[in-house]
Amino acid sequence: MEQTFIMIKPDGVHRNLISEIIGRFKCSGFHLKGLKVLNAERSIAEKHYEDLAGKRYFPALVGDITSGPVVVVAMVWEGDNVIVNCRKIIGASDPSKWEPGTVRADYAIEIGRNVIHGSDSIESARKEIALWFPEGLFGWKCNLY
Repeated sequence: MEQTFIMIKPDGVHRNLISEIIGRFKCSGFHLKGLKVLNAERSIAEKHYEDLAGKRYFPALVGDITSGPVVVVAMVWEGDNVIVNCRKIIGASDPSKWEPGTVRADYAIEIGRNVIHGSDSIESARKEIALWFPEGLFGWKCNLY
């Protein structure tokens, strides 16, 4: 079973898009394993985006993610290429590549306000889940499927 990390960014929370975005994953058959609503501390945001620290937009990115509450969602599901498939639901980071029907095409305003973050690899998912859920995920298992 693979895990991935999904975060609804402050612009998505402010625009009350939480249920619509979570619904995209739920309708895809993914199993919700953890959910938090919190304000991101600057130190966690900087660690989360540390691979982008050298980019000119890093301060704005950290500023955006700490500007208000975020909904931190970690979901677990089984299958081949699950992270790739999740990224297809989210949509590309580049606005010129947003495909109709993706979360970003439907709800994002611009590259810096694209309402959602999703892990791009198994390694980043493990790192991000450990960062945002230091207490771990509970052992709940859905027996409905």
